[in-house]
Amino acid sequence: MKIYSNYSLKKHNTFGLDISCKYYVEIKKDYEIQQLLSEVQYKEVPKLIIGSGSNILFTQDFKGLVINQISNKIFISSEDENHAFVSAEAGVIWHDLVRFCINNNFGGIENLSLIPGKVGAAPIQNIGAYGQELKDVFYSLSGIYIDDLKALNFNYTECDFGYRDSIFKRELKNKFIITQVTLRLDNTPKLNTKYDSIEEELSKLKKNNFTIKDVSDIICKIRMSKLPDPDKLGNAGSFFKNPEISIKKYDSIKSKFGTIPGHKISEQIIKVPAAWLIEKCGFKGKRFGKVGVHERQALVIVNYGNGKPEEIIELKNKIKEEVQLLFEIELHEEVNII
Repeated sequence: MKIYSNYSLKKHNTFGLDISCKYYVEIKKDYEIQQLLSEVQYKEVPKLIIGSGSNILFTQDFKGLVINQISNKIFISSEDENHAFVSAEAGVIWHDLVRFCINNNFGGIENLSLIPGKVGAAPIQNIGAYGQELKDVFYSLSGIYIDDLKALNFNYTECDFGYRDSIFKRELKNKFIITQVTLRLDNTPKLNTKYDSIEEELSKLKKNNFTIKDVSDIICKIRMSKLPDPDKLGNAGSFFKNPEISIKKYDSIKSKFGTIPGHKISEQIIKVPAAWLIEKCGFKGKRFGKVGVHERQALVIVNYGNGKPEEIIELKNKIKEEVQLLFEIELHEEVNII
């Protein structure tokens, strides 16, 4: 375990911002976390846990300790007649876990294919895409409290999951380090293909019995066609959450614009795509100096190279203001701003 001082985080945030931290360390074992945080030198400094840095916007240098978990073990912890319980350490790349489950024909996370980041961040954000969320298959997690180094397990209820939300994003933010996650997956997968884009691509395969690998391959294809590769163009994926609005508000917008996509999640609430709102405000493909909005996906703010944090903040604020002005809808950031 080597601790670096005044370390550049440019390679550890997908926006590619030239930000540094006072201390940086990579952790592979749980005991290393307890050993590190027991040292007096690091007791009082701010701490930040990062994975792939794919959901972070740094606004300034971090004057504390950055911990990057690189543990990478995946294993089947148990099975019963209907389910497989798969455990993965926090440092596992999320899509590697998806591929492990697909290769074993364990269903439940194939629609979450190619989501960037690591397993440890997945419960914090309650990641989701194409009709699936982590909470749908979540079983338990383990971790360590930063202050007293106490190890503790959390079950589904204790995580208090919400839309792109959990207790780890609120009450336990920067207080708890997730070290391992266990999912309960189906031994007999049930495909979730309710999105039109998935159904359309499946029809092109000209076969009757689709597999979770078929669904995963299609979602990877769709994501790669819409979202920029952060290795080539700095971004943090979807910058905003899709807002949930009342039926009354939805009908009002529809009467003004003729159409608005939406997904009914209850008798009174509809979720509408933030990308549609942003595009209607004229931001899609628009560039503002060294930053801008992606040409194929209005939900993605991009850094064209050497952009500054303040430029991204200014742009995201402008987007929020224009959406509020035109639709009277408040957008909320999905990206973690530090």
